[in-house]
Amino acid sequence: MVDQQVRVPDLSARPYELTVERVMKASPELLYLAWTQGFDIWLAEPGTMRMRPEVNEPFYFEAGREENRRPHYGRFLRLEPRRLVEMTWLTGPGGTEGVETVLRVEFVKQPRGIRLRLRHSGFADEAARDRHRAAWPPALARLDERTAAAG
Repeated sequence: MVDQQVRVPDLSARPYELTVERVMKASPELLYLAWTQGFDIWLAEPGTMRMRPEVNEPFYFEAGREENRRPHYGRFLRLEPRRLVEMTWLTGPGGTEGVETVLRVEFVKQPRGIRLRLRHSGFADEAARDRHRAAWPPALARLDERTAAAG
């Protein structure tokens, strides 16, 4: 058996990061599935997702409309069902600018729903960070709407 060590990107030269939180209606089980197998119900264009929820496994999907498709790439770094998903996140111009960033999503139980805490780290500059700071809240709102309807 080959030991496949998880290689986490070195973010020390890329200090820009953001944190977004939202209280979600769905269960932690359903949210975990949406982040590890169901990007196509809330973020990816249907038919473009290639994803297997295993540590070190790469994934790919496209987001955006036909005339403005944006490829997204990454690999899973840590998976803890119902609790945590950590992955690399790489997009091109207008996204992470080809830089491998790290996305950590935690599901924290609280009295009224599940608090989803998203930390996105390793941006090369403030502009890329700020674009993602603006993009994540509506994406999480869409995730909340779609998973609440499914749950």
